[in-house]
Amino acid sequence: QGRLVESGGGLVQAGGSLRLSCVASERTFRSYFMGWFRQAPGKDGEFVAAINWSGGSTNYADSVKGRFTISRDNTKTTVFLQMNDVKPEDATVYYCAADPDLRNVRNEEEYDFWGQGTQVTVSS
Repeated sequence: QGRLVESGGGLVQAGGSLRLSCVASERTFRSYFMGWFRQAPGKDGEFVAAINWSGGSTNYADSVKGRFTISRDNTKTTVFLQMNDVKPEDATVYYCAADPDLRNVRNEEEYDFWGQGTQVTVSS
């Protein structure tokens, strides 16, 4: 059983919007850095967005900046990824991740806790 569970994926038309959610199973995750990554077939994981414990600092990949927004609600130990103006190249599996202390929030290898992923499919 995973400690992080993603939801909200599905089919969306290009240019449309989705909101992904990631729920943590433990209250300790309130103080963790949270990130979103995606992985296309045959590719390494790609950083999408990250947020610090307070929600006051965010970080985005250039490919999604201005379109995606990461946020968190620590009262519910949940992190969100609001995806607007979705493009076909955004279609893949999205994973949420968490770690108590990161030197580089963009570095997939530094995250210790992962969800199972949620599929995003984009139609033209």
